Amino acid sequence: MTQVRHHHDELRIDFPGWEALMAGRSALAVPAASVLGAQASAGWSYEVLGARSGLVISGFRKLGTFTHPDGTRRLVSMKRGLPLLRVRVRRETTGFDELLVSTPDAEAIADALRAEVAR
Repeated sequence: MTQVRHHHDELRIDFPGWEALMAGRSALAVPAASVLGAQASAGWSYEVLGARSGLVISGFRKLGTFTHPDGTRRLVSMKRGLPLLRVRVRRETTGFDELLVSTPDAEAIADALRAEVAR
């Protein structure tokens, strides 16, 4: 399962094994300066994510890069039944506009990221 860690001035997302193939990378490190905002929600997002490169198992798992028709580019690793962390990031430094990642620690990580953005 995708691992999300917030440590000091960095958010790190690790994609183990086969997930790395679907995500197109084994990890993404996001410096705190590239985070624009963060929020947590109770679970799965039903919004239209757009065209994808990766995997979708309808209603259960979404993993990969999704590009919305409006140009928003997202790195996604969502799994039904887990809280969802949504992080807005600077595209020029990360290659993405948003990160959508399911993690049991979504609320705590979102709180920590919001505190850093407020500084």
